[in-house]
Amino acid sequence: MTKKLILSLHTAMANIRANLLQTTLSILGIVIGVAALVAILSLIDGLEKYANEQISQTTGLEMVIIEPVPYEQVNDVWVRKDSFKFFDYGNFKALYPQVQDLGHAHLLASSPTRIALSQADQEVGAHLTGISEFTSPEYKIAHGRALEEEDLKQKNEVAVVSQNLAETLTTGTSPGALLGQKISIETQEYEVVGIIDEEIKGAVCFVPITLFDQEKLATDPPKVTMKASKIELVPILKNKTEEWLKLNYKDHDHDFRVVTNEYRVSQANQGFLIFRLVMGLIVGISVLVGGIGVMNVLLIAVTERTREIGIRKALGAKKSDILVQFLAESIAISGFGSAIGLVVGILGSMAFSPVVKSITNAPFQAAYTFNTLVIISIVALFVGIIFGTYPALRASRLNPVDAIRSE
Repeated sequence: MTKKLILSLHTAMANIRANLLQTTLSILGIVIGVAALVAILSLIDGLEKYANEQISQTTGLEMVIIEPVPYEQVNDVWVRKDSFKFFDYGNFKALYPQVQDLGHAHLLASSPTRIALSQADQEVGAHLTGISEFTSPEYKIAHGRALEEEDLKQKNEVAVVSQNLAETLTTGTSPGALLGQKISIETQEYEVVGIIDEEIKGAVCFVPITLFDQEKLATDPPKVTMKASKIELVPILKNKTEEWLKLNYKDHDHDFRVVTNEYRVSQANQGFLIFRLVMGLIVGISVLVGGIGVMNVLLIAVTERTREIGIRKALGAKKSDILVQFLAESIAISGFGSAIGLVVGILGSMAFSPVVKSITNAPFQAAYTFNTLVIISIVALFVGIIFGTYPALRASRLNPVDAIRSE
């Protein structure tokens, strides 16, 4: 069987070389269709890669967040619950040992407020954030020190501020000048012990969350933010958190919601998949036209080689032998056209990428994936088989006597 296939392919290539110009013109449609398909898929793959990189940079994909749910729906209206559970520092300290082997965690409660230097009249707006101790590397201290566990235990009235807030309060002087000074927040004075590096944008003031009483925590319920050490650990961290909540809040687990940012990537990938399918179907029309061209060439070949087919059948060739030969020619022609189209499509997408970069100033680059090569291979095989089947069947069904008599 293998020997027969090799012989059929050898014969097919000989017939293609004998009618090279005719074959070249017939596969032009396949070349154009496949080239367009490769270019479109590689550009979409590049766009998907760029979008995922942007999502990763702007959104912490490693984050798992326990959000409070202080509202419930009553008659299609969201109203605040009469009572609900929320995290305080004690609850957080009970949860943290269960997840610390998977990543870092913080307890955060934030609300907008006014802040001013003590003995100063000018107030500035800022986000007052009660936080557990700084245990995560994303909070880098530029000046002074971070909040420590002792500050939370002793309820020390100390604050760590962002560089933006420090510059605003010191009216443009060195942010480090704010260290050791007192700031006034809601009639309470805090000593500034640290200034965060400029990675944190905006005016933010961090204080020990233990300074917030239960009433304030109930007004602005805190959330727990956890960052997995690896993206692969996010589902494990989420499941472990949900199990802990069910165990410790049996009748109040509906007061919390565990969310991740994975859905953003899933939504983006789903959108690109739809876009890829739609564009693939549109461009596939060109491949269909090319396949019709291949079928036309093979039908002409059957007519021109009727006498040859009759002689071969008279000498003992079976229907399957004729069928395999013409299918081999069809697959060879479509495969050859697909290979040329693949090269043209890659070169075209490579040439188009700099144009996109110059217009959008975005670091966009076409991407070439294994899936694209697989799709092209399937297209070549599909076109060869589908559009070569009818001419091959027609050739195999010729009567040898009538075929030999034909001129």
